[in-house]
Amino acid sequence: MSRIYKLSLLSLAINIVFSAYNIVISCITRSWWMLTIGTYYAVLSVIRYTVLRCKKENTEFIKRFTGILLMVLSLTLAGTVVLASVQDRGTVYHEIVMISIAVYAFTKITLSSVNLAKSRRCSSAKVKTLRNISFADAFVSIFSLQRSMLVSFGEMAKGTIKIMNIATGTAVCIIVALLGLNLIHSTRHSKNAD
Repeated sequence: MSRIYKLSLLSLAINIVFSAYNIVISCITRSWWMLTIGTYYAVLSVIRYTVLRCKKENTEFIKRFTGILLMVLSLTLAGTVVLASVQDRGTVYHEIVMISIAVYAFTKITLSSVNLAKSRRCSSAKVKTLRNISFADAFVSIFSLQRSMLVSFGEMAKGTIKIMNIATGTAVCIIVALLGLNLIHSTRHSKNAD
């Protein structure tokens, strides 16, 4: 079993646990934010599982399918950004919890960035697709982290928090949409090359 496959299985397991956690907590606290994030990670888990299970002859279809779903998820995220700006400011956590969440989120974004750069040299459509999924996953973690950090550390005005959440959320939506568009474009490019 390759290192990439093992890491992707680990990421899948973490996504499933994180999704279930958010959905359960959303039912207890009636938080729309946690429900939408839990649903986002559930869909991301399904996408990652589908890519891991796909056979070599279906990789171009899976790449296009994943690209389309990432673009749809970016629209869902846009709704989440609107919801976050209208309803709640974020969850307040203890400093130690926030620091551990920050380390986790920044580790994800760093590893995803390095792996995305490495995948440019790789010819495997499956690896490129998994790297784009990891990148989308990491950016949403950064957005969630930022929402909580703004209310957990310091006394920032509600208006400023709203502006920061909208700006970061919009940037994440655009990045996830571009990751999906990249997969669709590379599928068309590989068809033209054939």
